Amino acid sequence: MRAGTGRGAVPVAGRASSRPGDVVPSPGTKTPKYLADNACAANVELSPADLADLDAIPTPVGARY
Repeated sequence: MRAGTGRGAVPVAGRASSRPGDVVPSPGTKTPKYLADNACAANVELSPADLADLDAIPTPVGARY
């Protein structure tokens, strides 16, 4: 996790930077704290290396529940 960001901010920032102008979902917003964490994504600047790291994360396999 990047210093000064909430757990959800980096993936949301990555999604936002890869699709400028799109509406970005805010996952895990069961509480106001999580919403605030995700809102921090608007202030996160990701480097090309950060984006490459996010792209390298494998897609989940199998059922979630």
